[in-house]
Amino acid sequence: MDPAQAEQMAKNWTEAWNNHDLDAMMEHYAEDVVFHSPFVKKLNDEEQGVVRGKPALREYLARGMEAYPHVRFQLHRTGVGLGSIVLNYISVNGMLANEVHILDETGKAKEVRCHYSEVVT
Repeated sequence: MDPAQAEQMAKNWTEAWNNHDLDAMMEHYAEDVVFHSPFVKKLNDEEQGVVRGKPALREYLARGMEAYPHVRFQLHRTGVGLGSIVLNYISVNGMLANEVHILDETGKAKEVRCHYSEVVT
């Protein structure tokens, strides 16, 4: 993925979240996605902080949109790696977030690792 494609993907992802458009959000993920986040522990009461598969991720993201209905993500930067991108944005409660998306051959996230500037409790 080149920088322009990554930037467009990040903007689309941010818009989908801010519009609570779950269908548009899900377009960014592979069917067998593995999603790691401290928020999974909080919202799913799942000790490992992992969601596996697109249907489970959809449920988790819907729960997040319900839990934080007024949050608007503010995208700052998008980093491009080899087969991956990083989204740098302001998240829940003003926390700085960095999400590493490992991409499959179609450009969809097959693994996501979320990092926050504060401990999620």
